[in-house]
Amino acid sequence: MPFDRAVAGGRVADRLGFAFASGYDAALHALIPALAPDTVAGFSVTEEGGNHPRSIRARLEPAESGYLLSGKKRWSTMGSLADVIVVVASTGATVEGRPELRAVYVHKSARGLTLTEMPATAFVPEVPHAELVLELVPVAPSAVLPGDGYADYVKPFRTVEDIHVNGAVLGYLLSVATRNGWPDASLESIVAALASARTIAALDPRAAETHVALAGLLEQVARIVEAAEPSWSLVSDTERERWYRDRVLTQVAGRARQQRRERALADLRGAEPT
Repeated sequence: MPFDRAVAGGRVADRLGFAFASGYDAALHALIPALAPDTVAGFSVTEEGGNHPRSIRARLEPAESGYLLSGKKRWSTMGSLADVIVVVASTGATVEGRPELRAVYVHKSARGLTLTEMPATAFVPEVPHAELVLELVPVAPSAVLPGDGYADYVKPFRTVEDIHVNGAVLGYLLSVATRNGWPDASLESIVAALASARTIAALDPRAAETHVALAGLLEQVARIVEAAEPSWSLVSDTERERWYRDRVLTQVAGRARQQRRERALADLRGAEPT
């Protein structure tokens, strides 16, 4: 189960960045079960104009033996470490003008792909991001994923990512707690949250109930992080300093998460969000 893979990665990590990398990779394997278990995967959606469907300019065009992929991508998380990168590209537009997007596999060694590592971020600098230049990269028909690139991959990935990354973060906190003699109450709270997260990981990432449950899990993780603050005095200076540098990771995309929560609660109540 990818979720267990995320937690295991967190348990052996000595910093939040490595735990995140484990959760991110596990999330992609959960979203795309066809990925080989031993493959490190990256996801590439964002371009210069952002990651909204209408901002995607990368093109997937029919060719004699399959397709050709061209375009430029930015902020491809894990791009420079990945064996395979899932790239979202446009195939045109519907008669109503809505972008038609597909997701495809691209091997890092593919002809026509140039990958440049971007500068390290201020927090979790161990997690690399890359810029991709795609110049008529050949794509086999079997490398085109089924379904809509946005609805079936981009949109649900944030939910799947949040579940698996938080599982990895909890795995890391459990490791810190057991290695450094944190109070029993911390262990109990972390393990209870892990059990909840594992259950949520098995749910449909598109369902309102899943989003509401995930919102509850994120609140639970926030309370665990706050309650554990005094216990970090028991941890080595080096690891504690990395945690203080990186813990903002647990708070990123707060606005998007709040909007997702409000929409999901409105769906459960059968009303439009205010």
